[in-house]
Amino acid sequence: MVVLEAGPESRIYAGLQTGTTAESLQLDLTHKALADHLPCFTPKPGDAVFLPAGTVHALGGDVVVFEIQQNSDVTFRLYDWDHVDARTGKLRALQVDQAIACIDFAQGALGPVVPVVEETTPTARERLFECEHFCLWRIHAKSPFTIGAEGAPRVLVCTDGAGQVEHGGGSYALAAAMSWSCRRWSAPVCSGRTLR
Repeated sequence: MVVLEAGPESRIYAGLQTGTTAESLQLDLTHKALADHLPCFTPKPGDAVFLPAGTVHALGGDVVVFEIQQNSDVTFRLYDWDHVDARTGKLRALQVDQAIACIDFAQGALGPVVPVVEETTPTARERLFECEHFCLWRIHAKSPFTIGAEGAPRVLVCTDGAGQVEHGGGSYALAAAMSWSCRRWSAPVCSGRTLR
């Protein structure tokens, strides 16, 4: 996940405290004390956190993130801060047993990654994550740049600024909160005012 907005009360909970077991986690859940036993940090815009599968994580306060994940539609809710579903007026369902079965109890506390700077001119390009399922780069550009590689699928997400994507003889507008996806086509060229 990459932090887009964060306030003074924002928190990212990621990982487990050393020595946490399934039994101690169950006890924390029973006493509604889970948050007191999860490591957390106060994020700032631009922070990026890599969360391997099986990592307990949650967001708190007024934080907005862009979350990238491998293709999956499974989320097991361990605790939901007692949020009420606006549609039903009831607490949202939890999947505690399934969640505990999936947790990597060896995973310690996680915090922001240190980006790997791959290029500084003419475009600033940082690699945030690279795993077997996906890679994520942050690109700050004021001049045209190419994304991805021929034959590789990719998604471009503009988190700030505006510009355009040129592909296949066409030009397409791109602005903050917009994304552009291409499958296995030739690599598109992007340009504009400070695309991030």
